Amino acid sequence: MLLGLPLALLNRYFTYPGKNLASALLLVPMILPPFVGALAIKHLLAAEGGAVNQLLQAIGLGRVNWLGSGFAGVVILEVLHLYPIMYLNASAALANVDPAMTEAARNLGASRWQTFWRVTLPLIRPGLFAGGTIVFIWSFTELGTPLIVNYDVLPVKIFRGFRELGNPPEVFSMVFVMLLASVILYALGRVLFGRAAGAMLGRGAAATARRAGPLGTAGIWAAFGLVTLLAVMPHLGVLLKAFARQWGTTFPPQAYTLSHFKEVFTGQSTWNSIVNSFQYASLATVIDVVVGLAIAYLVVRLRVRGRGLLDALAMLPLAVPGLVIASGYMALTRRGGPLEAIGPWQDPTIILVIAYSVRRLPYVVRSISAGLQQTPETLEEAARNLGASPLRSLLRITVPLILANVLAGAVLAFSFAMLEVSDSLILAQTPQFYPITKEIYGLVDLGGSERAAALGSLGMLLLTATLILANLLLGKRLGAMFRV
Repeated sequence: MLLGLPLALLNRYFTYPGKNLASALLLVPMILPPFVGALAIKHLLAAEGGAVNQLLQAIGLGRVNWLGSGFAGVVILEVLHLYPIMYLNASAALANVDPAMTEAARNLGASRWQTFWRVTLPLIRPGLFAGGTIVFIWSFTELGTPLIVNYDVLPVKIFRGFRELGNPPEVFSMVFVMLLASVILYALGRVLFGRAAGAMLGRGAAATARRAGPLGTAGIWAAFGLVTLLAVMPHLGVLLKAFARQWGTTFPPQAYTLSHFKEVFTGQSTWNSIVNSFQYASLATVIDVVVGLAIAYLVVRLRVRGRGLLDALAMLPLAVPGLVIASGYMALTRRGGPLEAIGPWQDPTIILVIAYSVRRLPYVVRSISAGLQQTPETLEEAARNLGASPLRSLLRITVPLILANVLAGAVLAFSFAMLEVSDSLILAQTPQFYPITKEIYGLVDLGGSERAAALGSLGMLLLTATLILANLLLGKRLGAMFRV
């Protein structure tokens, strides 16, 4: 919140050169799962031989134990990865504030700070709560980052329990505690903040943004640039580690090579993981597009009874932790059960595809729903009046009109499925079926961090291209994909 809310306020109330570019840069942290960035953070911030400490020693300062027990490293990575979610939700909440209320406060003599604290902040509490809930649940249930940093938290205990003990009841009790804590905290915040603050929201004329002067523009760009620089530091570290021949105690590395990328494409296990992830993500994307189109059409066009419940169920994977979903599939495919053949210790292709599709369905539903809401029904009605069936008018008229939204949702679902963490680490226990993220963890576990960084860099390249493509297709609507 300390990062996302001030940036949202600056972007809402000021206009300045390069405003759209500055907003786009804030999505950079979504490029890579934080657990891959942990590879670089460990090397950059290590107490002994870390690059940052090497620089401090070079200028005559002492070493700093940045990571401590590992807790600080996990927090840093989660903050740098998740602040865009808070920024996007705060920006959406600020856009819903009626400017007449803030103007009335100023006319009555309130300072800018008093107006923000007494008027604006209470009005945007629902948006802050929505973003904060997702950030909390995401970081509370994050598995990959503490696993790489080697910091023992509840998700790590669950993962190790599944890997070492199979399906013991104690592990599922920990999963239940995690789910119960998330639900209780969400419900508590909803009761305390959601209803009262939501009733205060009003809509009026758009707020007038002030044009920032040269100094103001420099200050705003400095704020956005500093946060973006901190956010891309793990990504730059991953790239340096992937290209470094052998990264010792110097910064930057003294020698570079492409051999790590060559090993990724020539090594059987790493190449198999790329092929596996491509297959899993492709099948999951097809399922998401078909199911997402059906759900969006039912909710937006047909307005069937219970559409609110249907829409809420489609969005549920955004709020339910991925680790909880993966644990549920783990229980369904337990050893000795009727579905053991598609379980983690056999061939988990089916269960991984289902898990990936469920986790990324909300992005497809939201994208297609936005397209349907912005497309008039008159052309569909004309087609039906000329004898076309509802299905034919959907496929021949509606889908071509919202094709950009369908493609945007599909590419986002595909790319995020390629780098899915919780489902991959839990549901893939047989090496020949490892997806990319499980292979990265296996390489780190075996000391092959350079190849892991190269594999992570390829994933980063994929997500970068995906976000650029989705931005071209959706424009400013891309941010809505990550709001709650």
